[in-house]
Amino acid sequence: MRLSLRFVLPLLLVLAGIAYAVAPLVDRLTLSWFVRDLEIRSSLIANTIQDPLQEQLAAGKKAKIQEFFNRITQGERLYAVGYCASPTSTALASRSLPAEIRCTVLDRWEQPGDHLLQSTQGPLHVAVKPMVSEAAPGGRLVLVHDMSFITRRSEETKRYVFYFFMALAAAVSLITVIIAQLSWRGWMAGMRSLLRGEGLLRQPEFDTQPDLPGFKPIARDLQRLVRELEAETRTRDESQVTWTPEALRTILHSELSGEDVIVVSNREPYIHQRRGERVEVTRPASGLVTALEPIMRACSGTWIAHGSGSADREVVDKNDRVGVPPEKPAYQLRRVWLSPEEEAGYYYGFANEGLWPLCHIAHVRPTFRSSDWAQYVAVNRKFARAVVSEAKTKDPIVLVQDYHLALLPKMVREELPDATIITFWHIPWPNPESFAICPWREEVLAGLLGSSILGFHTQFHCNNFVDTVDRFLEARVDRESFNVSFGAKLTAVRRYPISIAWPPEAEMLQKSVPDCRNAIRQLNDLPPEHKLGVGVDRLDYTKGIVERLRAIERLLELNPDWIGRFTFVQIAAPTRSGIDEYQHHEAQVRTMAARINTRFARQGPPPIVLKIEHHEPRAVYEYFRAADLCFVSSLHDGMNLVAKEFVAARDDERGVLILSEFTGAARELPEALIVNPYDADQCAAALHMALTMPATEQRDRMRLMRGLVAEFNVFRWAGRMLLDAAAMRRRDRLTDKRDTSTL
Repeated sequence: MRLSLRFVLPLLLVLAGIAYAVAPLVDRLTLSWFVRDLEIRSSLIANTIQDPLQEQLAAGKKAKIQEFFNRITQGERLYAVGYCASPTSTALASRSLPAEIRCTVLDRWEQPGDHLLQSTQGPLHVAVKPMVSEAAPGGRLVLVHDMSFITRRSEETKRYVFYFFMALAAAVSLITVIIAQLSWRGWMAGMRSLLRGEGLLRQPEFDTQPDLPGFKPIARDLQRLVRELEAETRTRDESQVTWTPEALRTILHSELSGEDVIVVSNREPYIHQRRGERVEVTRPASGLVTALEPIMRACSGTWIAHGSGSADREVVDKNDRVGVPPEKPAYQLRRVWLSPEEEAGYYYGFANEGLWPLCHIAHVRPTFRSSDWAQYVAVNRKFARAVVSEAKTKDPIVLVQDYHLALLPKMVREELPDATIITFWHIPWPNPESFAICPWREEVLAGLLGSSILGFHTQFHCNNFVDTVDRFLEARVDRESFNVSFGAKLTAVRRYPISIAWPPEAEMLQKSVPDCRNAIRQLNDLPPEHKLGVGVDRLDYTKGIVERLRAIERLLELNPDWIGRFTFVQIAAPTRSGIDEYQHHEAQVRTMAARINTRFARQGPPPIVLKIEHHEPRAVYEYFRAADLCFVSSLHDGMNLVAKEFVAARDDERGVLILSEFTGAARELPEALIVNPYDADQCAAALHMALTMPATEQRDRMRLMRGLVAEFNVFRWAGRMLLDAAAMRRRDRLTDKRDTSTL
């Protein structure tokens, strides 16, 4: 023992001293790297915002500039932005600009090596960039970055360096002790032990060493550190990733390589319909399909859905599967067959006469029947059996989509307890008082809490769900982390705002904007310079089509000059026509459009063109590119992808989006004209403003919205959910191994 300590203690002391000396050097080196990166990032931001800032300065719109600064500082690391026209002027700045930074002292921050500012929030990095114009030759832009993340990284670096040297000391100490023992006891005795098959560690001398039993936990700690470092390397800063199908595919291959991915939804991504002697394949007009289909192409797997097409049964194999897309199969579509009674009770009944109006709070009374509930439970059970049969492993990743399958997560969990289940609720979640109307509220909540991750579009909907669980279930709710513990299972409630694929498919933008304008006006018998508005929706009472028509009527009442000069084309795809409320809604829309056209009949085009028919995506994009404005007036909507599709279609950076404040998209696209669809006067004023908006303002608004849609696209939405699932699986597997090792 004394001989071992003579070797080990000096070695430990020396390596501890080296670690103590090296840590500050590594810290300073890391800090210099981060500061250099922040300088480069500041230059890039300054170059990016120079043009729009100069335009706002030239127009003298100080309030717009401050609003612009507040918006761009909502990012994770950009803390504040300010602008000084001269050393004696008052800074135009975001609300978060520190008081120490004034126009009179900017010279201090331009000195080499002096860019740090200590604040109560932590260290800040200040960069001053020239922003010269004719009106302000001495103009300077101030960019302040939050460096608290650098402090955290610095502490982690020091800790990792210290752990590394300690692990190195343990390893060298062990080797030293072994060599010392071999030398001290004699190598001949060691060789005899080896020849007898006992091995070095079987010698009695080694059995008494206290260092060896401690080696296993040290090794485990070292392995855990390595795994954490690898996980940190894999974790990507979303702001540095350009989210494309290729990027998503690459990330999924690295994070979920070999994992079994299953998507479950009521609506299928491809429908086979018989047209006479031939079978046609169509893609349904659905925001859910628009969002998920590119993801399945990127990560492959199996999509389970209700087979509703007239030729769906003809094209599947003996296991009810068919490869899709038809032209180049990339994943499997597994179809589930429903009887007319099941479809009537599960889909039209409980889902769309019960949950749909309940969650949208669109002033349509929800209808709940016990027979519908029985069919809803039975169909969810049928989908659960399909998931279990399609699972290739005991722990697949299952993505459950929307309110049709609220019971599915718990049912799958009962059969596949190790599965990672991500449920995304595509519609709003109401407050607890509204949800209390549902007679089977506890069962629906328990079903959803079978999920590992439960996603909503907005934080408001997350809050409502957690409040509802807290009200009606005996569950432990952690409002800080937004985790719900129910039935010995933890569910993470998260916000994942959905979006669209970016960039749009090339064929959608193949026809130029001028050609689209001419073609759509000729198709609808409109003069070349006629102003055109467009609305694209399913014929659903939650979309606010009646309120939209009422706003157009009010516009023509207040501004008669638009009569004969403005036409609104409403594209309304028929939907759920078997439900009385939808039949009544269609009749109301038709009657109202006819009445308005009769009231404002003049020589020339009618004010409203109503097209109640299905339009292919390419035709819809042609209308988007031809229109002067798009009006989205949903009374309540989880997100509304039509708004984002209109923005994506306008690569000419023209056109105006009028957007209901009751959509999730309104929280992401503040540059749209945000309205209350119930306020006809406000909507009429927004229509008039859109029709008279200067081209420069249209461009500024559209450019900002397109930038957001491009960055926060559907691939980012999918990537965030699946990366969170991958991290959760790594944690669970690590916990399982740790628990096993302690047995």
